[in-house]
Amino acid sequence: MGKTAFIFPGQGAQAVGMGKDAYESSEIARSVFERANEALGFDLSGMIFEGPDEKLKQTANTQPALLTVSVAYLELLKDSGLWADYVAGHSLGEYSALVAAGVMGFEDAVRTVRARGEFMEQAVPGGLGAMAAVLGADREELAKLCADISAAGTAVELANVNCPGQIVVSGTAAGVAAVGDRGKEAGAKRVIPLEVSGPFHSSLMRPAADRLSEKLADVALSDAEMPIVANVTASGTTSANDIRSLLVEQVYSPVLWEDSVRYLIGQGVDTFVEIGSGTVLAGLIKKIDRDVRVLSVNSLASLETLQVNQ
Repeated sequence: MGKTAFIFPGQGAQAVGMGKDAYESSEIARSVFERANEALGFDLSGMIFEGPDEKLKQTANTQPALLTVSVAYLELLKDSGLWADYVAGHSLGEYSALVAAGVMGFEDAVRTVRARGEFMEQAVPGGLGAMAAVLGADREELAKLCADISAAGTAVELANVNCPGQIVVSGTAAGVAAVGDRGKEAGAKRVIPLEVSGPFHSSLMRPAADRLSEKLADVALSDAEMPIVANVTASGTTSANDIRSLLVEQVYSPVLWEDSVRYLIGQGVDTFVEIGSGTVLAGLIKKIDRDVRVLSVNSLASLETLQVNQ
C-alpha cells in the first residue's frame, strides 16, 4: 500500500468566501472558525466570507484566514476517518501541517501566524522589496544569476522552488528588477512581478525572523505525531526542538517545495491530499510527478467525492 501525505497551501490561495460551505453545514467546521475569532479577538470569519478582498489580501489577515480554512476542512477529513503518513505545507501552510501533526494547538497557531504576518509586513519599508515568478529558468543558472546581482549590491535570492520551470525570486526591488532584465541568461521565458507586501523568504526578512523567534519561545510545541516535511530542509522531522528553529529559518530561507514533494515520493507517498483553499499545490505536484494521485479538499462536495474514492 502506498502512503498518503496531507499538504496545505500558503499565501496566494486565499479567496473571499472560502470555507463558507463548511461553516454553514458543519458544527465541527463552525467551531474552528469561532475558535479563531476568539483567539484573535475580532471577526476573522466575517472577513473570510464577506471580504473585502483588499483586506483579506493583507498578509497579517491572509495568514490566519488560510490556516483557519485549512484546519476546518482537516477536522472534517479526520471526522470521516481519513488520516496521513506525512504532512507538509507551503510556507504559511507549514503551520496548518503542524496543527495536523499535533505539534501546535490551533489557537496558538492562529495567534502565531497573525503575528508572523505583521512581522513580515513590517520588516521592510513598502516599495523597497519585491518578488517575481520566473518561468522556464534553470534552477542552478538562476541561483548563479541571483548571486551575481546580489554581489553587485542589490540583494535577490531564490524564494520558492515550486516545480520544474517555476521559481520565485525575492529581494530588493532593484535586485528583482535586474532578474527581470537579465532572466534570459538563466533560460527564463518570462519573469512576472508578484503582488506581495514584502520580499518574503529572503535574507531581508531576518528582522521578522528575530521577532518570530521571540514569539515562538512562548508557544508550547510537542513532537509531531507523524513526520512533517520542512520547507527549509525538504526532509521529515518529528522533533519539536528542530521544528521551532526551522520555523524561524523558514521566514528568510527558500521554500524547497519541489524537493519536499520528491522526498515524500521517495518515502513511498503516492497520494497527496491538498487541504484548504484552491488547488495551487495540486497543480505544482502534477508538474513534479504526473504519476502520483493528487486530491483537493476545498469544499464539502470535494470531501464527499474523496470519501467515495477511498
